[in-house]
Order: sequence, then structure tokens, then C-alpha cells
Amino acid sequence: MILLHLAALGRGLTAMAGAAVLGGPCALWLDRGGLRDLAAQPYVSAGRLTGLLAAALLLLQVFTMARVPWLERAWGQDRLARWHRLTGFASVWLLLAHLSLISVGYAATADAGPVRRFVQLVLTYPGMLLAAAGAGLLLAVAVLSVRAARRRLRYENWHLLHLYAYLGIGLALPHQLWNGTEFVTGAAARAYWWTLYLAAAGSVLAFRLALPWWRSMRHRLRVERVAHEASDVYSVYLSGRRLDRLAARPGQFLLWRLRTGPGWTRAHPFSLSEAPRPDRLRFTFRSGGDDGARLAAAAPGTAVLVEGPFGTLTESRRRGRGVLLLAAGIGITPMRALLEGMACDGGLTLIYRARSEQELVLRAELDEIAARRGAEVVYLPGPPPPDRVSWLTADLAARRADHEVLAELVPGLAERDVYLCGPPPWMDAARSALRSAGVPARQIHSERFGW
Repeated sequence: MILLHLAALGRGLTAMAGAAVLGGPCALWLDRGGLRDLAAQPYVSAGRLTGLLAAALLLLQVFTMARVPWLERAWGQDRLARWHRLTGFASVWLLLAHLSLISVGYAATADAGPVRRFVQLVLTYPGMLLAAAGAGLLLAVAVLSVRAARRRLRYENWHLLHLYAYLGIGLALPHQLWNGTEFVTGAAARAYWWTLYLAAAGSVLAFRLALPWWRSMRHRLRVERVAHEASDVYSVYLSGRRLDRLAARPGQFLLWRLRTGPGWTRAHPFSLSEAPRPDRLRFTFRSGGDDGARLAAAAPGTAVLVEGPFGTLTESRRRGRGVLLLAAGIGITPMRALLEGMACDGGLTLIYRARSEQELVLRAELDEIAARRGAEVVYLPGPPPPDRVSWLTADLAARRADHEVLAELVPGLAERDVYLCGPPPWMDAARSALRSAGVPARQIHSERFGW
């Protein structure tokens, strides 16, 4: 309960900080006569406001994915990732509006059209050429982040291209300092913008570079062995020093970099697939593409760099006594760790959904843990329904409603906390069934790891 109260406090503080970040540009615009200028130079004045808001949102976007520990504990990586995406697209739209409005406004005071005036601004104003290059990079990242484009890219390639957003933001800074009166005029403006820039840059340097490096050096993680679990599923066992001080908990994930050769710098988010031990960690993954084969072939002794732990799909979110764990596919990995490590005296049930018997990975371990802890494990192998999205197999879905099967399998379902992990459409169907079965939304816990 203490962790829940701390998370609520963190959410309140970050909500106020976010409001201050977005309110700052509006206050600076008003202080510089923004409303007054709307009558005389409406396009220029509106362009300045959209530029200020775009800059603030860009920095807020960086901060949401800087992996600040207290922020991640308050909101969870899945929610922060959604905000990162929303603020990113909003900032790019505002940036395009800024460029368009300024060009149209300045064209009205010169003998030139908006396009020609824009070219003149880029070529003659201090820092504008760098800013135009930065805007181009940000626009390219936004285009590649559209879902249709992301589906055509491997995660590793998309993630690498995504890093160019940092360069785009950096290239825009000289223009803001040299041309933006709302940036440098007055102590309040300077304090606001430099605080925002330093907070964003400092968070990235501290929590995405320095802290992971320090943890990796401190714990000295090495590959102990790689086990083949199923046709395309592997478990990587890791040894290290003082791993209990990593403070990882069942249900969390980490970003792993195995130093196996070219491509090792790409991080992979995999959940812990067993409860952490003082001398061992383990993650289990489904291989795919070049990186999957490379990770599966990691030799004993391979050095591992680690970021994390991350995630709020942990025991700290529980509100009651009984627990239901619902997993599908490779989503069994955090559920297996929770089944082993969660303290529960009010009934513990795991329902494991897979497309076939062969895809029920870690089954022997699950049966052993269930027998030792007095928990119940229900396996539901089989193809999904062909005509609708359901958390059930086609056979069960044809005979009973989704929520009726849940209520039958799990007595006292409405009083339990439910943990979900699986493909996003499957989780949506499971969540809908749980709500129909009377489980309150506050008792349903999940995180989405899709990109």
C-alpha cells in the first residue's frame, strides 16, 4: 500500500510539472504582447506561440522516455510510451504550423510569396539553416513512427532511426537562442528554457547512459548458458554480482545488450521469466530476425549490459488477496515469474493460452511451481476463433461467452486482482471479458510492450 501511495504522489507531482511546462510558453507569449500582436500581425504572433509550444513538447517528449526511475514507477513504461508518441506527433504538427505561419506572416510584409520568404529566412537568419535541418529530421522520425511505416521496419532499425530526433532537437537550439525573444528576453524566460533543456538533457545523460553503465559495471552480468525451450523460444541464464541490489521484481522487464558482436548495442526489452535471485537472472524470448539468432547463439561468458528494471506489473499493484494471472503466447514470461515470486494467500490461478500444445513453453516449470505453492494452472491450447477476436480457443468461444468461461474457471473472480500479458488484441479481448464478468477496472493490471 505504501508503494501505491508513493505512486499516486508521483503522478500528482508529475501532472503539476507537466502543466507548468505547457503553461510556461503561453505565459511567455502573453508577457511579450502575444495577444496585442494578434491584431497587427496575426500570423507572426500565432507562429511564435506554436513554435514555443512545439519546443516545450519536444523537450517533454524527451523527458517521458528518459527512463527516470521515479517517473517510471509512478506511471509505468507503457503509459509513458503512449505519452511520448502523442507529444511527439503534437510537437511536429505544431512545428509545421510554426514554419507555415511565420512564413505567411513575414511574406505579408515583404514582396515575396510564403515559399520564397521561407527560403530567405532559412538562408539569411542566424541558426535557421540548422533549424530547418533539425525540423527535417524530426519530420522524418514522425513519418517513420506512423503505424503503417513501423510495421515495415524491424524494431532494431526503427529504434536506431528514432535516435535522430535527439539530433533534430539539438539543431533547433541555436535558432531559438538567436532569434527567439521569448527564449532569451528576461530572467524568467532564460530560467524557464534553460531549466527545461538541462532537465531533458541531464535526464538522458543520467538515466539512459550513466546509470545503465554504472549498474552494468557494478553487477558484471555474464551469460551463464542459453536453453532451447521450444521451436523458436530460448531462455538466457545470467550470473553476476550482488544481483539482489538490482532491486528487480517479478513481473518487470529490463533492456538487455549482449556483447555478441556487430549489433550488440541494440537493446532488447525482455521480461524476467523467473523470480530474481541474488546470483542469477533469466529472461526468455521468442527469436526472430538476425538479432534473435544472435542472442540465441550467445556463448557462456558473454558480457551483458543492462538497463532497468522497468515496469509496474508487479505485486505492488495488488488491492486484494486473490490473484488471477492471464497469459498468452510469450506473455507467459512475466506471469511465470509472478507465479513463483508473488506472496498470495487468497487463491492463485494461472490461465495460459497458446495456439497449440507445442507452444506451451515452460510448462514443466509451471506445473512444479503450482504443485509447490498450491496454485492452479489452466492450459488452453488451440487456434483462435476465425471470425472474431477472443481470449479463448475457437472451440470454447463457439460454445460459451468469453466472460462466462472466465467466471466458471475462476471462482470469486470479481474479488481478485488480475494480471494480463499477451498480444495487444488478445489483452483487449481478455479485459473486455473481465469487465463483463464484474471485475473492477482498478483490479486489472497490464502493460503493453508493443512498439
